[in-house]
Amino acid sequence: MSQDEFLTLREKIMDLLMKTDKPLTVDEIIAYLGLSPRDHRLVYDALEHIAKTIRRRTDNRMELVMIPPRCLKCGYVFKDLKKPRKPSRCPRCKSERISPPAFIIIEKK
Repeated sequence: MSQDEFLTLREKIMDLLMKTDKPLTVDEIIAYLGLSPRDHRLVYDALEHIAKTIRRRTDNRMELVMIPPRCLKCGYVFKDLKKPRKPSRCPRCKSERISPPAFIIIEKK
């Protein structure tokens, strides 16, 4: 048995986001971890907890960074999201063509 088999979903996501060199979308996280395509809500919930956990475990030296979603039609950037998620439509132009948010864990500067 490998060490990864004993990690929780949150630990696996945290490990993946610490080792990656580019921000990953929830779809990419799901693909890397071999989860069901229907597990979006599960991953978004885990990311919310990871943001708190990573700060606590590293004494605020590292943080989960979210590259915000963006409207692909008008370019509106969803900067003020309270929770990590992909909005369903743009408040400016009402388009549903929204790029998903991307996540990475980085060391604070």
